[in-house]
Amino acid sequence: MAIIPTITAVSYLNTIPFVYGLQHADNFGADLLLAPPAECAKNYIEGRADIALLPAAVVPQLTQTNIITDYCIGAVGAVRTVTVMSRVPIGRVKRIWLDAHSRTSVQLCGYLAKNKWRISPEWLHMSDYSVVDSAPIEDAFLLIGDKVFDYEGRLPYVYDLAVEWREVTKLPFAFAVWVARKGVSYEVVDALQRSLTFGVEHIWEAVAQSRYMGVDGGITAYDYLTRNIDFILDDEKHKALKKFWDAGIRIEPRSY
Repeated sequence: MAIIPTITAVSYLNTIPFVYGLQHADNFGADLLLAPPAECAKNYIEGRADIALLPAAVVPQLTQTNIITDYCIGAVGAVRTVTVMSRVPIGRVKRIWLDAHSRTSVQLCGYLAKNKWRISPEWLHMSDYSVVDSAPIEDAFLLIGDKVFDYEGRLPYVYDLAVEWREVTKLPFAFAVWVARKGVSYEVVDALQRSLTFGVEHIWEAVAQSRYMGVDGGITAYDYLTRNIDFILDDEKHKALKKFWDAGIRIEPRSY
């Protein structure tokens, strides 16, 4: 392949099958930039990448960009790693701290606050996660990604945003989708599709070669990737994205 594309993707557990596929299938040879979701968006918007696994909330803001591939980071039930945690029931929450790594989840949280929880909290930016242990009792915390595992069991009320969304809409959700700039060749997109397919078909191998083997030999990571994450961008997830995007201009807070 004459032109080696630069790809930015999420640096969380939920992406390791994709990364494994990119590194092992067809000698794709792409340059990879791994970062939290908000930084992935920044890498793409500022021109450091040609292809991106992009937070879904960012996509409608972009021009000269197409959604590509049949894959995403999605969930049809509990996603586990996109949650609001609190010490009191969500109806009593006065303030919500928003994970600085998030784009899509911030807007999804706003959607649920308005349409399901019926609250109008004060929204606060959270980059220092020690606030979870020191904030007032009526504060809640939007946490995403691998860090959620560290907080499981520490707060009594946990609201899985994929579950909450489904209860309102009866739809699954896609948190991140693959996009490319217009002009990226069909050959590159086809090679990406093949690589992602390879990765999704080799989830255990991806875990085995990752830092997520842990003390349980990768069982927890594998269970999460096969039970909580759904990688297929199907018609139902497209419907969910359209509903989410149509509501986006009316959602507060806006994603960072």
